[in-house]
Amino acid sequence: MPLGNSYSSIDLHETGKQIKKLVRQRGYSVKDIQHLLHLSCPQPIYRWMNGQVLPTVDHLYIMARALHVHMEELLVSQDETIKMKIAEDDIPVWKRMYTYWKLWEGRAA
Repeated sequence: MPLGNSYSSIDLHETGKQIKKLVRQRGYSVKDIQHLLHLSCPQPIYRWMNGQVLPTVDHLYIMARALHVHMEELLVSQDETIKMKIAEDDIPVWKRMYTYWKLWEGRAA
């Protein structure tokens, strides 16, 4: 049975912001994460935080354990970004409802 197109992509930029936020909230520095992940240089971490690339699954797993969150809490989907944008905008309720309906309709297709 095919899955269809019911899953959204990961938003690299928002995921980078999320990783950066959680690292700072827990009191870690980029250097701390570098040592934790046994990386020879900090550049990959800066690339993650700038939304250029995603960490590997291994790195996500280790960071999630160190930050005391689930791996999924480090990732932000494009659907979540759209929902955050809608919530931030000062737009009429009917437009928000229409946007949610379009999102739901796209998942059901």
